[in-house]
Amino acid sequence: AALRERYLRVLAASRGLRGRFRFRSGLEASGVLGAVDLESAAFQVDGLGTPLGVQEAALLRGGDLLSFSFLVA
Repeated sequence: AALRERYLRVLAASRGLRGRFRFRSGLEASGVLGAVDLESAAFQVDGLGTPLGVQEAALLRGGDLLSFSFLVA
């Protein structure tokens, strides 16, 4: 329970930060984290930069993500 609480606090603190998202398919994208649902099933990202261009807003499925990271200044 303590680790889950920590994880949720990190996600809450990461809101509004630019991050990198790596998918199981090998694709990497960057964008600004907007929100995450409680089960981490969906990540809302603004300004998602992909090889095909920039999406103003996107909803990423948590099951498709391999990892995500944020730069902390």
